[in-house]
Amino acid sequence: MTEQELFSLLALQKVELVGDVVAKKLLNHFETASEIFHAKANKLTSIDGIGSILVQNLKDKSVFQKAEAELKYIQDNNIDVHFYKDHLYPEKLKHCFDAPILLFSAGNINLQKRRIISIVGTRQVTSHGAEFCRNLIAEIAPLNPIIVSGFAYGVDIVAHQAAMEHGLQTIGVLAHGLNQMYPASHKKYCKKMEENGGFMTEFWSSSNPDKENFVKRNRIVAGMTEATIVIESAERGGSLITAMLANDYNRDVFAVPGRITDKFSLGCNNLIKTQKANLLTSAADLIYMLNWDIKESKKAIQKQLFVDLQPDEQIVYDYLLQKGKELMDTIALDCGFPIYVLSGMLLNMELKGVIRPLPGKLFESI
Repeated sequence: MTEQELFSLLALQKVELVGDVVAKKLLNHFETASEIFHAKANKLTSIDGIGSILVQNLKDKSVFQKAEAELKYIQDNNIDVHFYKDHLYPEKLKHCFDAPILLFSAGNINLQKRRIISIVGTRQVTSHGAEFCRNLIAEIAPLNPIIVSGFAYGVDIVAHQAAMEHGLQTIGVLAHGLNQMYPASHKKYCKKMEENGGFMTEFWSSSNPDKENFVKRNRIVAGMTEATIVIESAERGGSLITAMLANDYNRDVFAVPGRITDKFSLGCNNLIKTQKANLLTSAADLIYMLNWDIKESKKAIQKQLFVDLQPDEQIVYDYLLQKGKELMDTIALDCGFPIYVLSGMLLNMELKGVIRPLPGKLFESI
């Protein structure tokens, strides 16, 4: 994209009554954004949904002054800009009718041919929710997914931190421009996130973290990923909006169940009850429903002479060495582990190359 075209696209964004949907309609009729501003009125009004008022708004010269200021900020701060028709734009987001025409990013982001999931939830995450989030990311880490969230308090920042701890790329989708960070207390994580991942936003440097911006950014969190996972949520909240958007975009949605008396399980339980989310109890549920092929990752894991097993994994491995092969339910009963814990443990051991699954929910040591 040339500097002149970026300048024109920025100007187009500031034209009154031109949102992302209308902008795309115009861009589908003209080769460049520059041509839109030079087009004759009758050619513009011949486009369905484009009226005389919008044509008049396109004559507003003040949009170019605003575009010039933002372009200078982008250039001075080495901001990456992604046009919705470019190959570096998030592929799945391209198919969302209301996706932004421009995304701005900072850091080292590589979305090409990668598994991308979003993890969202309450800002008042409980210790149980935080632990589940960390364990989930630890279990899927060998599959090298990208973890997307909103960089907010609670579940969001737990997900980002866990991803960084396991060397996974993680992306924070912001509800404001890249010239600031909200909440300010999370600035300490920025440098490390930008080393492997970073930040994305549709908002200009002049945008503040206003309430309505958080709802808008949720469509990016939902649209750019193949699945959205809700860890904990009250009966109402932004994470439920993200889940609804993901459903609208025909993405998979998962929710972690909880006790009916827990305030921050109500939203998740309702999603599951109304069949708007798949029940998620372990990484195995996620991998199965998304049809991720773990064989790909096993090839990437070098065979080790001595495999480092966790104490609980060692118990299961020693049990299978003695038994030869056994049913998952029997393993859980004899070794004293709940099924939801054991399923994640077996997956991790399979990725380490010490056990393998057999038909009929049987497992054996290697």
